[in-house]
Amino acid sequence: MADAFDVIVIGGGPAGYPAAIRTAQNGLTVACIDEWRNHDGSAAFGGTCLNAGCIPSKALLESTELYHRLREEFAVHGIRASGVELDLAAMQKRRADIVRKMTDGIAALFKAGGVTPLQGHGKLLPGKRVELTAHDGARRELTAKHVVLASGSAPIELAAAPFDGQRIIDSWDALELGAVPKRLGVIGAGVIGLELGSVWRRLGSEVIVLEALTEFLAAADQQLAREALRQLKRQGLDIRLGAKVTGAKVTGGGAGGGATGAVEVSYSDAKGEQRITVDTLIVAVGRRPFTRDLLAPGTGVALDERGFIVVDDHCRTGVEGVWAVGDCVRGPMLAHKGKEEGIMVADLIAGRYGEVNYRAIPSVIYTAPEIATVGASEEQVKASGRAYKVGVFPFLASGRARAMEATAGFVKLIAARDDDEILGVHIIGPLAGELIAEAVLAMEYSASSEDLQRTMHAHPTLSEAVHEAALAADKRSIDSINRP
Repeated sequence: MADAFDVIVIGGGPAGYPAAIRTAQNGLTVACIDEWRNHDGSAAFGGTCLNAGCIPSKALLESTELYHRLREEFAVHGIRASGVELDLAAMQKRRADIVRKMTDGIAALFKAGGVTPLQGHGKLLPGKRVELTAHDGARRELTAKHVVLASGSAPIELAAAPFDGQRIIDSWDALELGAVPKRLGVIGAGVIGLELGSVWRRLGSEVIVLEALTEFLAAADQQLAREALRQLKRQGLDIRLGAKVTGAKVTGGGAGGGATGAVEVSYSDAKGEQRITVDTLIVAVGRRPFTRDLLAPGTGVALDERGFIVVDDHCRTGVEGVWAVGDCVRGPMLAHKGKEEGIMVADLIAGRYGEVNYRAIPSVIYTAPEIATVGASEEQVKASGRAYKVGVFPFLASGRARAMEATAGFVKLIAARDDDEILGVHIIGPLAGELIAEAVLAMEYSASSEDLQRTMHAHPTLSEAVHEAALAADKRSIDSINRP
């Protein structure tokens, strides 16, 4: 097997494997190294996103939403069912099957595209050399003209609530529970915490979410955040803001909990010291860049104070021929952001044009209703001092949303008053994650709200809500009342 390549990519997740595929498409020799091991010891490409994050969580969110709708909503449609039972084992098997087929798909793409897959740990050495340690411990040294670091991220562990893999668990373990906890605690009301909380709430858990910040979804547009909090509380999520966890202790069954185990969680809020007891505690307070044993001394690659690899706008590390992309560098930890960075770098290495528009990165939370945003929030635009206008259209006024029994939420569009450029779009409602793509495309082309106003949308569709929000920015909405 060759030990010299044009490009070596360390990391086979959503940033690394696209970088490898695009490199091969550009006619260069490339190897992709990944060390992922599943709980059963099997190796797989795809990283956290495919094996323990984006894909399995969406599989469970889809299954649990169908279960919830069958029990709670279908009667409104004239569909009555009795004797509905949950088969969690079958649900989990479906999730695992989807993941396996997707990881097999990456292997097939590598084979078809001419990417050399290497499983094990990759470590950058000085001089663009890479040490590969296979899963059996065997080591070999590879060389490349370019090295792309795409090592991803890992869950943050709290000193006050260390993982035990049984009762106090991370997001991966939370996707593989074999029974529905009667009472579930979640630390962190971010994307991961809300999605996991929604999954198990729909299946019958009493879910308590503890969030240290006093503002819900603090980085989001606050009009959207308030609506999201209202909707999620209506669904039964007990979300407690300003709740700082100070300790978590497994009781009644020893470490790991046992059959009668529980977790006693201590936290402080505006009312003082508080305590709750839950069957299982999910810690979902964010992720950190995963750079453990990635860089040998003398490589010249720098890390910042938070552990991220330092790069410029085109993901160059400052060391000639060494690049870094995805969760291990600055910017939002989103799979699609990492994918675009990986493709950009692969094209730049090949002498082609490459660019990522960091002002137009969408973000989605796959709760019900879904939450999707792109661009600046109203708070951010206001703080910038730029004059702006806002258009809001409620899904309650959408015929398609009414037909779907999905009228919660709205589309909010923010545009500049001087040149009408769209500055941000924020959606909470049905299929928001799909609807946001139109807004991303509009912002990619620096479109104005008038551009969207003059774009014909099919009727009746959910996308009409985006059209109407653009019209509302100029008080010209047809299907809702134009507010002064």
